[in-house]
Amino acid sequence: MIVLCALLSWFLVGLFIRLSKARGWGQPIRQEGPQTHLKKEGTPTAGGVPFVLALALVFFPLYFTGHAGGERELLIMLTALAMGLIGGIDDLLKIRSRMRGRGKKELLAREKFPLQLLVGLGFAWFAAPLASHELLPSLGQIPDLILLTLVMVGSVNAFNFTDGLDGLLAGVAMIVLLPLLAVSPMSALLVAALLGFLWFNAHPARVFMGDMGSHAIGAIAAGAYVLYADVWLLPLAAVIPVAAVLSVVIQVIHFRRTGKRFFKMSPIQHHFELSGWPETHVTTRFWVVTAVATAAVWWILGGRP
Repeated sequence: MIVLCALLSWFLVGLFIRLSKARGWGQPIRQEGPQTHLKKEGTPTAGGVPFVLALALVFFPLYFTGHAGGERELLIMLTALAMGLIGGIDDLLKIRSRMRGRGKKELLAREKFPLQLLVGLGFAWFAAPLASHELLPSLGQIPDLILLTLVMVGSVNAFNFTDGLDGLLAGVAMIVLLPLLAVSPMSALLVAALLGFLWFNAHPARVFMGDMGSHAIGAIAAGAYVLYADVWLLPLAAVIPVAAVLSVVIQVIHFRRTGKRFFKMSPIQHHFELSGWPETHVTTRFWVVTAVATAAVWWILGGRP
């Protein structure tokens, strides 16, 4: 089924690219960003839609026939689909705005964040009794719910901010999930789906991921670490997504206080690009950093979740 998921993802992403080019669903490029990105103008976006679809098409038949784990896996899948739907609305608004030249361009943070919190709270409610390790011992249920909600929402946004370079997020996500492949079918299926996507997203990318894909990835990573490993190890394995979201926070706070940028551009991957690193170097080096951090998580877990 892992091979099937990878092949289905590869087929659907390729089909999506052809459809996107025929319909003109291209990605606008920020003019103030790295100049090397300007040639990417018009590249199909929302490539997360087909690989999330492939993930669901493989998972649900396996689940209902008893071959995809129990309630933990279903909880991760449903949370990923709900978060992915939020990101998918964002993708749709961007595509419609670009094609029509008018209309709402994207979901605002004040619109997106409450929806993420609602989904995160739903996940937390069902995940707290199933968590593989103690969360906040002796503090009761409410602190656990708050913690898991914030972990889910934080993970979704951190992985979302990690997107932006060819192959970066797909590679980082696959590495982060490696310690859990043997125990979490959802993690294994996502890695397979990302392999099919990365075939087209590797530099030079023929399709971009978009928010639906990044939101679903963040949800699966958070869910898998909460339910199968240790929630406190997720920030270590996902050191690059953590750095990406922190760079945005630092940039915003510093600019509001001083009127100057702390980084040349945020998220941090673009800072390194503007500092002279080729895009492929940033991607590869971020993969290496993620691999070292994930290896440390594997060691802490004693070679098993």
